[in-house]
Amino acid sequence: MELPRHVIPKVLAGGRTAYYYNVPTKYRALKCPIPNEPLGSDYAKMTARAETLNGLFDEWDRQRKGLPITGVSMPKYGTVDWLFREYKLSKAYLEKVAPRSRPNYEWAMQEICNTLTKKGDRVGDRPVKSVTPRGADKLYDRFIAGSKGERLRTGEKMTLLCRKAWRVVHRLFPDEFPRDIPNPWLGVTMKNRVKQTKHAVTRDQVYTFAHGCVERGEVEAAAVAVICFEWLQRPENVIAGHIKWTGYRNGKPTIRIEHHKTGATIDHPLEERLPDGTVVRFYEEAEEILAHLKRRGVPMILREVEEGKSKPFAFSTMQHIVQRMRKKLDLPNIFTFDACRHGGMTELEEAELTEGQGRALSAHRTQQSYAGYAKRTESRMLSATRKRHAHRLANETATAVQNAAGEGVQNEKSGAIKSA
Repeated sequence: MELPRHVIPKVLAGGRTAYYYNVPTKYRALKCPIPNEPLGSDYAKMTARAETLNGLFDEWDRQRKGLPITGVSMPKYGTVDWLFREYKLSKAYLEKVAPRSRPNYEWAMQEICNTLTKKGDRVGDRPVKSVTPRGADKLYDRFIAGSKGERLRTGEKMTLLCRKAWRVVHRLFPDEFPRDIPNPWLGVTMKNRVKQTKHAVTRDQVYTFAHGCVERGEVEAAAVAVICFEWLQRPENVIAGHIKWTGYRNGKPTIRIEHHKTGATIDHPLEERLPDGTVVRFYEEAEEILAHLKRRGVPMILREVEEGKSKPFAFSTMQHIVQRMRKKLDLPNIFTFDACRHGGMTELEEAELTEGQGRALSAHRTQQSYAGYAKRTESRMLSATRKRHAHRLANETATAVQNAAGEGVQNEKSGAIKSA
């Protein structure tokens, strides 16, 4: 099977093939700005993303040579195709959209541009100015229409993507948008859908996985699961090497967690010395897992590619390890590193921490973003029911005391009248 230019394959553990976009070194020396990027193992998504990256590469190369920029890599100026191209070149995309999310963005943009109008032409070929609020409403109806029923989540994602891309590119090219309604996607009424709750795994499941991985030689996967659960770091940050040995018990009993999504850095305390000299270790079992890691470099999570050389894992490689290990350990299909982090967030709520305490540990900036992780578990429901029951009993007791006191006063008054 022929691969697109600049794409290299790599066979992963288990026999699956992953693809990577890799600009040749000679172009890097010429300051080529097109980034190298993991393209996943889905061949169709890989070819679609590679086509976009090669188009950007060709445009840069022609510009470097002083040649006119033409061809499929350069959509017609002012069209919807052009709008999404400019969005992908913007800081809003390059700095805010994580690499592992970009294939989904790429798929959604192609779906939007390839949607056919009633006249049979592509939306991507239409001028940006031709998309009106009524047109946006009709396109939303097209987005949610699927062969197996309504795709409400897909339609919502595509509509929000259009809304954002229009806003970002309008700021850079205001003359290409109508002055009266620059963003027709604002106010599109989307159908209500029941949002799926993200899965969360338990502490027991996390450590069953971790100890099982250690026994089978997958120590890095064990450490990722524990770090996501205990210290709430996002899986992509852990795997990318953003948790470092230099931030672990380096002069003080803390572990430093970097949250690249929010820009926050948190030093989690690992132990406390009581007045009587006793040392309480808060994460003893987790640190036992970390003790099995080999120090291959500054990042904690690295894989050895050859003797003396190591590099970070590809996210897809770690996903394959999780899939393989959870089957061996008889863990549910919902077990993922994301579910480990959600399990840790859920435990914060079950421990009845205040919102401020929970956000101090998780580094969420807003109450809304933090609240999204609070699962309505049986433990939380039972705790809330106990508190409500205790509140009712306290009120009933207080009312009974007040009534008894009132009856006593009334009896005293009646006795005094009889005596008189």
